Amino acid sequence: LTPRSLPEIGRRFGGRDHTTVLHAVRKIEGLIEGDKTLADEIELLKQMIDE
Repeated sequence: LTPRSLPEIGRRFGGRDHTTVLHAVRKIEGLIEGDKTLADEIELLKQMIDE
């Protein structure tokens, strides 16, 4: 979704550590697997960002 590194994303979110960002990514990936509605909403957001 982005070419930015995990440390850079963390800095942009208030100085968070890269492991915090990684945990968040994995958490959302897990939620998406069990929730088609959430998966569809995230896919829509990705499409909106790409426009």
